[in-house]
Parts: sequence; structure tokens; C-alpha cells
Amino acid sequence: MTCARAFRVHIAAGTALGVAAFGAPAIAADVALPVKAPHLKTVFDWTGFYIGAHAGYSRGTSVATLSDAAVTTTSNTFSGVIGGLQAGYNWRASSGLLLGVETDMMFPNYLTSNSVMSLIATPRSIASEQWDYVGTVRGRIGYASGPWLAYATGGFAFMGERFLNVPTVGDEEKDIHVRFGWAAGAGLEYAFAPNWTARVEYLYSRFEGAGVVLPSGTQYASQPDFQAVRLGLNRKIDLTGSSGLTPAAQIADPESDRWEIHGQTTYLPQGYPGFRALYTGTNSLTPAAQLQATWSNSLYLNARLWDGGELYYNPELLQGFGLNDTVGLGGFSNGEAQKSNFPYPHYNTSRLLVRQTFGFGGEQEELASGPGQLGGKVDVNRLTIQAGKFAVTDVFDGNAYAKDTRKDFLNWSIWAPGAFDYSADKVGLTYGITAELNQKRWALRAGYFLMDAVSNSNSFDTNVFRRGEYVVELETRYQLFSLPGKLRTLAWLNSAFSGSYRETLDNPALDLDIALTRAGRIKYGYVLNLEQALTEDIGLFGRWSWNNGQTEIMAFTDIDASLSLGTSIKGTRWGRPDDTIGIAGAINALSNDHRDFIAAGGLGVLIGDGALNYRKERILETYYAFALNKYFTLTADYQFVTNPAYNADRGPVHIFSGRLHGEF
Repeated sequence: MTCARAFRVHIAAGTALGVAAFGAPAIAADVALPVKAPHLKTVFDWTGFYIGAHAGYSRGTSVATLSDAAVTTTSNTFSGVIGGLQAGYNWRASSGLLLGVETDMMFPNYLTSNSVMSLIATPRSIASEQWDYVGTVRGRIGYASGPWLAYATGGFAFMGERFLNVPTVGDEEKDIHVRFGWAAGAGLEYAFAPNWTARVEYLYSRFEGAGVVLPSGTQYASQPDFQAVRLGLNRKIDLTGSSGLTPAAQIADPESDRWEIHGQTTYLPQGYPGFRALYTGTNSLTPAAQLQATWSNSLYLNARLWDGGELYYNPELLQGFGLNDTVGLGGFSNGEAQKSNFPYPHYNTSRLLVRQTFGFGGEQEELASGPGQLGGKVDVNRLTIQAGKFAVTDVFDGNAYAKDTRKDFLNWSIWAPGAFDYSADKVGLTYGITAELNQKRWALRAGYFLMDAVSNSNSFDTNVFRRGEYVVELETRYQLFSLPGKLRTLAWLNSAFSGSYRETLDNPALDLDIALTRAGRIKYGYVLNLEQALTEDIGLFGRWSWNNGQTEIMAFTDIDASLSLGTSIKGTRWGRPDDTIGIAGAINALSNDHRDFIAAGGLGVLIGDGALNYRKERILETYYAFALNKYFTLTADYQFVTNPAYNADRGPVHIFSGRLHGEF
């Protein structure tokens, strides 16, 4: 309801009440006025099952003792952003008394330093303790009045952790451990829709003392406690079967036009058989057969703030390992693999941004609802400004056939332009501001993003505008034989604190340590991106990307020039319209300076075999995505890589992948 309309309704209601109370001479006494039934606010039914997610901040302390001949004791405080999931059941009596039970799991964020509970260094050892998850099973007791619930909670707690010791003599030692304890806290919860509640909660956990004895005889013991302040979102669900299974679409129904919720999960195992290798270096794919897997879970909470104003929040739980710790290929094989390896889920605020759209009138178009877009009508002629945390490729380098690693191609040099060294931390995200002017036949986009402080890092250089990445893209839309196509022309420039390949090679005293040549430097490049529909079910795409290749890669991958071509085919012809076949190939190359550096034994972000018999890296990828139902798709993917990491002395490699993707 608009403000003006609401004002008129309130005035009319007030007038009617005044007439009823005091009478009106202008109305005859024998004329009966219609009586409107009072509005009855629906009382939220607190009884039932619910599931939900939370994010917040944790702080803990740990008193630890290391015994490696001598005894060393330390006390440490650790803190950081957390995220997780919860589920439970409530029962509310007519008096308002509420009894319930809940279980939850909390995970640390992706910055390793936030999950290190203690670190002890001695002349014999460097030992650390790191938490992987904290879980609880608790009872709840509270009082529910209308949409509000105040409660206290307490019960059983458990913590998963790992002890790591690096002795000065001998191999690294590791021990995985679970310890137990208790948890107590309190919270306030509010029902803002028929099936949705939001909460704020404090939880304190105390764990028993525990110790481990590592193979070297080193002993490590500690006793931690853990505090968390959490904001949560819960959805009531039907698990009893009284109304049938609740479809995912109904679970995600926000019951309001002011916000939307979407979600996804993707499990992706990937491996290869052994292959030929004349030698193996620090950043090489191991020639022995291996299998690794990644798993991502995402929520997308999108809200309308005001006319044209929108807020987007995308929390994620990320877990798993890329092949060989995500090194060994220029065009890496798994777009879901991060450069941070997580043995357990880690929370990340992957996107948190505001978007403002200014419509200029005229013709309108419908924007489809999706994870990164609130649905609704907008002016075709519009200006959109966006600021916050997101991925550069969320705005730039779109492509209908090769873009989403959770649905289509997996290889980094096929779903993205390989030579585009876009700003990103180790999970592919950055901070920036963009503007897009959209017209019916074209769109012009520009953006500025913080640049990594140093190559391949999780920190950003905050010398705004002195350091950073500048991107501009022109998208033109056209019809070819009445079939739609798009051509995107993108140019980018990085001002970064980076090292020089040639300066490193020219100074033998540096021993190939490119970090010793780091200074403020400029790197630039361009991308040509084409997509063309051939029929309603067949599409063609291609990308050509290039950069000047004189300075170290800051964030993406070791590619200085890349060409990719491919096709995407829907399964309508064989009665499977929701299935997709994809076939594509890519050729990747290095600049002269870059290849000389790698050949001398230097290490790039993803490559470095210790030597190099240079050839262009060639990749073929094909997949079949089989739609199991409306929500889940199962994909089989095969990649054939010739000259992995540009080295003719290694490979070829046959990479096989599976992918189970669900979304709502």
C-alpha cells in the first residue's frame, strides 16, 4: 500500500469512527449505517517444526599447555564472524508458555586466523589448535505473546578441532579431536510473516579440558570457552505429513513482495587417473591418480528498501579441496574450487551490497526473479548503481551459455575469460562500486574495485584510487536471422603493488623471489565476449582475452592470452527440454616474460613445475546436465588437458567430474 493511499484510508476510518461516536445531523436518524467488522490480526502459531540459518560474531578464550621436554603455557583470545544452521521443534501452551528443543551447528569464516584458538612456539615445536565447528543440542523455555517470543536455552555442546605440530626435526603432525561441554543462553524472536521468524540470540559454551599426544611424544592440552551473538532467520515447515511434503518453492515463499529468498547446494567430486610426468614441481598436478570434492551451500536474501533501492545478502558455507590444492593448471578444472582449502564448512559473507535503479520512463521490461535479482518491472532506459561486496564477474562478462559453474562449464578458461586478472580474494570476491546505463540495444557498464594488497591474498589495498581495478564494458544486442545475440567488449586496468617477471629474472641475487621486486605497477587487458543463439535450443559462445603479461598475476590465474569457443544444446529434440549438453575448447598462452620466469623455476599463482618445455595449454570440456526434477540436476563432465601448465613434458590429463546441484 502506498503512503498516500494509507493516509486516505486512515482518514476515512477516523471519520467513520467520529460519526459513529457523536452522530451526524446531516444523516437521518432512521438510516442504519453499515458496521465494518474490526480487523483481527492473525496470531502466529509457534507450535511446530522449523529450520533456519544464522550469522554472527564469536569470541572465545583458550588456556593451552605444550609439553615438548619443557612445559609452555599460554592464554589466547580468538574471535571472528561465524555462520551456521539450526533446526528445532516448539510447543506453545494456551498460557503462552513455550517449550522446545533445538540443534545447531556453527562454523568459522574463511579467514584461518579467526579459527586459531592458540599458537605456541618453542625451540622444538610450533603447535597450534584450530576449531572447525561448534554444535549444540538444547532445550528452550520461554513466553510467547502474539508475534514475540522471549526464551532461555541450555543443553549439550560439542566442538570439532584439530591440533597441528611442526617440529624443528621431523614431519608435520596432526590430530583431529572432538570435545564436549555445555551451552546456555537467551534470545528474543519475532514472527514477521505467517511462517517466518527472526531472532537475536546470545549463547555461551564451556568445554571440558582435553589433551592429545602426538607421534613425536609432544603433548598438547587446552580448555576453551566460546561465546556467540547470532542473528537468525527461521522458517516453519511441515514434517508430520499432515499436508503433504512441503515443496522447496513453498519453503522459499517469503509471503511478502518486499523480499525474496533463494538457495542452492552443489556437490562436485572431481578426479583423474595417473598421467605421464618427466618431473614435478611445487605447483604441479601430482602425476598420481587423485580424487577431491567441493561442496557449496548458499542463501540469497534480497529485499526492497524503497523505490528502486534494494539490498542483497548472500551467506555461504563452503567446503572442500580443488585438485592438488587448486594448483597445476592455467585453466583450472573446477570453477567451484577456491584457493582456500576447507576440510569442514566455512562461513563467508559472499555478497552484501546495495543497488539503486533510476528509471527514465518509457518502455518497460520484466526482470526475472533470481539469486542476484529481485523480480519486477523496470524501465528499459535506466541507470543502476551498485556498491558493496560482490564478484567482479557478477556485473561484467555475462554469458548465457558459459558463466555459471554450478550449472554449465567448469573450467576457469571456459566459464570466464582466462586472461582477465580481475580483483578477488581467495574465494573470488572483492569490494567495489559499479554503474550501468541500460538502453534497449546496448548497455554501458563501468566499475572500480579494491585490488589485492599482494598477489593471491585475502587482504585488499585500501589506497583508494591510487591502487585498484578499473573496468569498462560495452554490451551491444542485435538480431542475426531473427535470433538474438550479444557482443561484450571489456577493457580493464589494474594499479597494484606487484612484482615484475623480467626484473626478477635479471637479478640472480633475488633467487626468483618475485616478491622482492614488488612496487606500484600498471597491468591492463581486454576481453571480447560473444553469445549467439543458432536456434531456440542451440547457442554458440566465444571469448578472446589478453593482458600485457609483464607483472605477476594478482588474483585469477596464470593466463596472458586465451581463446575459448563452445556450444550449448538443450534436450528438446530427444524429449528432455530441461537437459543440456555442452561442448567447448580453450587455448591458453603465456607472455614471453611470464614463460621465461616459469621456465627458470619461478612460481606463479597456480603453476610452476620447476622447469618448462613450453607449449600452449589446450583444454576440451564436455558435459551432460540431466534434470532429475524441478529442483535437482545431475551433471557428468569430462575435460581433456594437453600440456597442463603449458608444459609438454607432462600430461595429457583426463579429468572426470560429477555434479549434483539443487536450487530453490
